[in-house]
Amino acid sequence: MTEFLSENALWALTLTVAAYQLGAWVQKKTRIAALSPILTGAALVIVLLIVLKVPNAQYQAGMTHLSFLLTPCTVCFGIPLYKQLDRLKGNLTAIFAGVFAGAAASIFLIAGMCFFLRTENAVSIALLPKSITTAMALPLSEKAGGLVPLTAAAVILSGILGNVAGEGIAKASKICHPIAKGVAFGTASHVAGTAKAAELDELTGAVSSLSLVVAGILTAVLMPFLLPLFA
Repeated sequence: MTEFLSENALWALTLTVAAYQLGAWVQKKTRIAALSPILTGAALVIVLLIVLKVPNAQYQAGMTHLSFLLTPCTVCFGIPLYKQLDRLKGNLTAIFAGVFAGAAASIFLIAGMCFFLRTENAVSIALLPKSITTAMALPLSEKAGGLVPLTAAAVILSGILGNVAGEGIAKASKICHPIAKGVAFGTASHVAGTAKAAELDELTGAVSSLSLVVAGILTAVLMPFLLPLFA
């Protein structure tokens, strides 16, 4: 089976797309928010790789072309931002204040917990950019000496959590304004959260798109000041 898969470059892409579509079908039938296609699709892929005894490195090699599209897909979030530009201009101060508070709280909380728990330096550094998009988090972690696979896992989990539970958390916290929700989704759960925000409201999606970019830049600026703690 492993030899067959290694000779077929499209098997990983086919598996990923099929798993996602199956996850979307399950969520549509059950109407359970927790059964996000991102979560169920990822779980299905993991199970199949284990059952078929396919090395993760081989799967990742087959996903090269799809992974390459991650950055341009992220840039596409600028389209709703452009459409809502006039409404965003009148709320830039509130948006930037919210994103700064969220990004700072995330990175300083993670740094404090890692310092208190005395985790390994590479682990601590890898977790610092957990709330920003993969396209920005992985290079930051790599250049700072973090464990890149751990960073990828932390970013994915943050995104899935925001996508699955973000709306419920917003309701429980009585966050109703579309701009406030957009800031929360984009700052805490990057692209996956923004995808969910776009489903809720066009303005929420636009604010989330802006927030994920600003949060990524702020994290890149703040990280160097925290690295001495783990030197």
